Amino acid sequence: MTKTSYDLTWDLDIIFEGGSDSEAFKQYLHTLNENLNELSSKVDNFRSPKTAQEVEPLVDVIKHLETVTKQMRESGAFISCLSAQNVDDKKAGLLRAQVSQLGARFSTSMTQMDQKLAEVQEDVWEELLTSSQLNSLEYVLNEKRKRANENLPLEQEAIINDLSIDGYHAWGQMYNTIVGKMSVEVEENGETHNLSVGQASNKLSAADRNVRQTVFHKLQNAWTDQQDLFGETINHLSGFRLQTYKHRGWDHVLKEPLDINRMSEKTLDTMWSSITKYKGTFVKYLERKAHLLGLEKLNWYDVGAPITNDEKTVTYDEGAKFIVDQFNQFGPKMASFAEMAFEKRWIEAEDRSGKRPGGFCTSFPDSKQTRIFMTYSGTASNVATLAHELGHAFHQHVMDDVHPLNQRYAMNVAETASTFAEMIVADAAVKNAETDQERLSLLEDKVNRSVAFFMNIHARFLFETRFYDERKEGLVSVERLNTLMEEAQKEAFCDALGEYDPHMWASKLHFHITGVPFYNFPYTFGYLFSLGIYAKALEEGSDFEEKYIDLLKDTGSMRVEDLAKKHLNVDLEQPEFWENAIKLCVADVEEFLRLSE
Repeated sequence: MTKTSYDLTWDLDIIFEGGSDSEAFKQYLHTLNENLNELSSKVDNFRSPKTAQEVEPLVDVIKHLETVTKQMRESGAFISCLSAQNVDDKKAGLLRAQVSQLGARFSTSMTQMDQKLAEVQEDVWEELLTSSQLNSLEYVLNEKRKRANENLPLEQEAIINDLSIDGYHAWGQMYNTIVGKMSVEVEENGETHNLSVGQASNKLSAADRNVRQTVFHKLQNAWTDQQDLFGETINHLSGFRLQTYKHRGWDHVLKEPLDINRMSEKTLDTMWSSITKYKGTFVKYLERKAHLLGLEKLNWYDVGAPITNDEKTVTYDEGAKFIVDQFNQFGPKMASFAEMAFEKRWIEAEDRSGKRPGGFCTSFPDSKQTRIFMTYSGTASNVATLAHELGHAFHQHVMDDVHPLNQRYAMNVAETASTFAEMIVADAAVKNAETDQERLSLLEDKVNRSVAFFMNIHARFLFETRFYDERKEGLVSVERLNTLMEEAQKEAFCDALGEYDPHMWASKLHFHITGVPFYNFPYTFGYLFSLGIYAKALEEGSDFEEKYIDLLKDTGSMRVEDLAKKHLNVDLEQPEFWENAIKLCVADVEEFLRLSE
């Protein structure tokens, strides 16, 4: 690498200059509005084809749909970036409201179009899909037809879309506003600092247990102070969803998340039961870690703690170089993409207050760019997060030339690309360790990620499933939410911990996101699916990169079971694939137990 110092802030001006005051963005929204009007008019005038010869009007609507889809995603991405970099950006909030209104109109046009597609006779439809202009969109168009048949009549779906702006989505935004205003007083080196909850949460992986314990309880107090407000957001978000499901006649709360993730319930059940079968090994890891830290049992805030006090910090430049070097071992395309992302300032990593907690990657499909958001403080975990988000970015990068309607891949396969990238870096870190102590520490960090996906995420899934069951009967009190959360954590962790985190339902943004319900199991799916891909990559070496890119390109136009069959020749509804992937993690635990004897 030639450059020695990367900027820790991103460049948004190259997309729309001027932040939330951007004139270019206002003009872009004006153009989007006009294109939306035109799309709406075309959809209104569209008549369901009666013969396969009437393909041109459908192709014309799809072309307009392609344009508006890109512009909607571009606008949403820009506002997400503005809001994340500065939670006090009031103008970004106003722009979000404007784009939400456009989004509701877009959703209504989509629903109207989908219902018109559903009216086409089956034999005419099948013949239409054989045309050269539509055959590459067969999966997505069939999916649209199927969903239209499961929805309410257009007028009712339009009312839901309109009411969701100030109902459903507003509760999610309210959550973000409250969290953005929260702060925690933490003493460091004799000085008191006001930290955002994101900055404070980073302290939970501190080497000093007193720091972890103090910050954990301060965070618990902060969530307790606001729990009544968060009780409102989670109850009303889920209430809106459940009412919508009820009116559509959907009786299963997992129907929507499984449809969104294009996977079967059998695949989901097989994955969780395979994990449960091997949890005993991970309990041994938790017990050994407690022993190494001189504790009888780990508490919640000890699970992510380092096992050694000499925390190695990694500068941003060092982290960047390590990631690019390791990606290069896998394939040149992924490495050169990552290098470009660092050089062109596609990443916001500065450690400062006023930022949103957490990390994300968002796509600008019209500009063919992505942006990564995180807070980098120099830990091994930060390097892993950075690799993770670059995996997401690379996924979108290879999709840039795919038809926009075939670009919308679900969260479970999105998490596959990110976790695969993280795996390359984590594995390399262990292999490159200079001492046994460093190797043990990095191996522990790797095993800890398995614990996150197999236990922590499982707890979230169990909590959300049970919360929805109770929410059907009425509002769920904050006391009951705390109880449900703690019970789920105890079950998922096989009661291996001493103290749990009852407020996780409030502190975890994922429970308050409106785009996707059950924002949990896709992470575990992605982790294990990526392990299966990683095993193949190790087998085939750098020749595998092109096959990997082909797999990623198919993620927006196939069910996951078909994707796995086509590219890996495995059956996801059977335990064999999952167990083989879990055994790779079990081998890490066994190595950790051996090294730490």
